[in-house]
Amino acid sequence: MTKKFLALMIKTALDGGKMSLKIMQNSKPTLKPDNSVLTKADLAVSKLVRKNLAKYLKTSDHILIDEEDKNSSRYFDQAALAKIPYIWVADPIDGTRNFANRMPMYGVSLGLLKDLKPWLGVIYFPMLDELFYSDGNKSYFVKAATSRRPQKSVIKRVDQPISHQSIFYGSDKFFKFFDWNFDLCQIMLPSCAVLDLCWPALGRGAGAFFNAHIWDYAGAWPIFRSAGLDLRHLNSGKVVDRLDISLFQGKGDKTWRLRDFYVLSSERNFPVIRAAISKR
Repeated sequence: MTKKFLALMIKTALDGGKMSLKIMQNSKPTLKPDNSVLTKADLAVSKLVRKNLAKYLKTSDHILIDEEDKNSSRYFDQAALAKIPYIWVADPIDGTRNFANRMPMYGVSLGLLKDLKPWLGVIYFPMLDELFYSDGNKSYFVKAATSRRPQKSVIKRVDQPISHQSIFYGSDKFFKFFDWNFDLCQIMLPSCAVLDLCWPALGRGAGAFFNAHIWDYAGAWPIFRSAGLDLRHLNSGKVVDRLDISLFQGKGDKTWRLRDFYVLSSERNFPVIRAAISKR
């Protein structure tokens, strides 16, 4: 089933990316109640994901947590989730604000958790034509993914020492709550969670500050772990290694949003990065 699931995920991400590019010039962006952006592409790719997963979602062994599903809070029950072998998690367009402004930093994300743990993941960046995926054992980066000559490489463990050359990715909420010590390295705010999480797996950045929803990291989860990186609680350093609803806010539109702040990093770099972050 692994190869079958993964092939379906890759096809869905690539098709969704192609669809988004066709919609980009007329995406009709609007704002949700939380001021996040919604476009025609978010809804179209969400529909595609549901169509492609339909036969699995008809069974009791599969559920889908989709950013564009207004009723996704119905799955917010740890005991019930523990009984479901396969949990699909989709972010049809991650970095929607970038997409709505016709910028390349956005991706289509699809993750599959098995027994509450990260298993398979696919992230596709359509304008960059870059594909990241994990087969449950290894993870891969594919450059020029839809060209006649895609270039695939294995994602290996990365643990680069931080220097002034390094870049740390911050979220759009970072400077609302924290200050950064620029004596360590520069900070960048790409406004795209899957970019923040996937690029450090290639050494494109030393890590990332993170506080978002489950769909913002589920697809990238097995990928960055292949690179020896983890999401660690900003204060305790505890690693997020399974789906645990106690980590989320559990309220209305914020049901699947993490309660606390996290840092994506290697084990060695975590205390270095943590020391550079201070509360305002």
